[in-house]
Order: sequence, then C-alpha cells, then structure tokens
Amino acid sequence: MIKSVICDLLGIEKPIFQGGMAWIADARLAAAVSNAGGLGLISSINFGTEAVRAEIRKARELTDKPFGVNIMLAAPNAAEIADLVVEEGVKILTTGAGSPAPYMEKWKAAGIRVIPVVASVAYAIKMQELGATAVIAEGAESGGHVGDTHTMALVPQVIDAVSIPVLAAGGIFDGRGAAAMLMMGACGVQVGTRFLVADECHVHEVYKERLIAASDVSTMVTGKTLGDAVRGLKTPFTKKFARLEADPNVSDDEVRAFGTGSMRKAVFDGDLSGGSFLAGEVAGMIKGKETAAQIVDDIIGGAERLLAAAPSLLA
Repeated sequence: MIKSVICDLLGIEKPIFQGGMAWIADARLAAAVSNAGGLGLISSINFGTEAVRAEIRKARELTDKPFGVNIMLAAPNAAEIADLVVEEGVKILTTGAGSPAPYMEKWKAAGIRVIPVVASVAYAIKMQELGATAVIAEGAESGGHVGDTHTMALVPQVIDAVSIPVLAAGGIFDGRGAAAMLMMGACGVQVGTRFLVADECHVHEVYKERLIAASDVSTMVTGKTLGDAVRGLKTPFTKKFARLEADPNVSDDEVRAFGTGSMRKAVFDGDLSGGSFLAGEVAGMIKGKETAAQIVDDIIGGAERLLAAAPSLLA
C-alpha cells in the first residue's frame, strides 16, 4: 500500500485524482472514482449553478467517500460556485483558469482544502503563499488547457520550490507513470484522459472510439496564438482550427467564434467536424473501455508493484 500525505490530508485511500474535465466530470464518474479509493472531482464549468448543486447532492447519494469540485475561475458564474461549495459543505476544491485569491479566506474559514492546478514554478509559489493545501503540477502532455513545460521537467522543479504537497498531472496513464512521479517526490497523481473511456463516463461513443484508435501522434495543440493553448485529438475540426489560426487574413475573434461550443459538440454529439475532442498524449496507450475502479486499481496497483521491485535494480 502506498503511503502518501495527500491521502492523510483528504481522507482518501489511494493517491490518485480524476481530473475535473469540463462538460465531462459529473457525479457518476466522480463517485465511481471515490468509491474505488481515489478522489473523484465534479466539474463546475459549463453547468449552471443549480445544476452543480444537484451534481454535488447526487454524488453524496452515490458515495460516502470524499469527493471534490473543480472550479474554473474564469467562468462567468465562478463567484456563485465559490459560494455554493461553502453552502453545500464541499471540503475539497481544485481550481484552474485564474487565481483563487478572492475566495481563499472564505473557503479556508469553511474548512475547505484548496488545491490549484499550476503550470509553472512561479504560480505554484504564489498558490502556496495564498494558503493552498497542495498544488497539482500539470505538464504540457495533458489534454485540455496546457502550459509550455512538460511533466518530467515541471514536477521536480515545483517540488523543489514549495513546501506544500505536490501532485503530478500530464502524461500519466498507468503504474509506470505514477511510480515515476512518486519517486520524484510527488504525493500523488491526477489522471484525466484515461477516465474518458471509463464505463461511468458519459462522453459520446465516437469520442471513446477515437481514443481507442489513437496512436502516439494523434493529438495536437491549437490556440497558442490566442493565448489559450489546448491539446486534443487530431480531427477535421482541429486541423481546420489550426489553418484558421495560421491564416493572417482571419482575425482572432473569427478563430474564437469558430471554436465556440466545440467541446460540447464533441462530448454530447461526437461531432468530428465541429467538436473539440480534448485528450492528452497518453491517448495512444488506450486499448479499450474499463470501469473507473479498474483504472484506479491498475494505476495504483501497478505503481505499488514497481516500487516494491525497485530495490532489485540496485547491485
């Protein structure tokens, strides 16, 4: 069994978070991960405020284990969600796309553990200064919004820079990735892409099929020139987005307009020409569908076996 400070802090059994993926991470998926011993997260973005409340209450019906909520702080209703999680007694938050500074005092007074996602050393230090419980250092291999530094380089630098616990995210698929991050000094891992093919994940069947068919070169990053870089599967949509982005005769506003609503089209409609199928570089390792519990057990069980065998590598 892996002993980790994050398990002690949050009351979970296994040091693995399921990423709070927009449009995707709902109560059913989060509860399944929590029931398997990890930390399930509900996404608050793209849900109305009352819909988030309903998802939190549904999760409590599905599990008696800890779970959390992910808040994208650039969302129009972020302030409302910030109040709602206090009202609903949520005790664990992850944050992204903005600073949690305006809400930290309120959340800490309510006994909430706040764990921001960071893509740089400087931002990790800033989050520690704000009073974050831990940070998730997410590398550029991840799906969705990405920074510039890759996980293998980012995680140890963040660990060296802060005294709070650090989880690793980006490019982690199985026990090998988890063991490597734990050996670097991370207290746990966050995984998103692999949970997209979980039985409990509601994404469109076309989304899952494209992930299962993916190879090591099936993702690409778009949106860099807009200051909003995201990684997703190569599809007719992403290729056209990239062409528009590179065309000097197309304005940034026109490019953004082309992408409006694309995530929803991927998740709910499986629309390859109009949908943005966000996924990390580990998509090429996906071979089939699994339950959330199988995913959690494979990642953490695999890491345990590798770490137990590590002394045999020494002469």
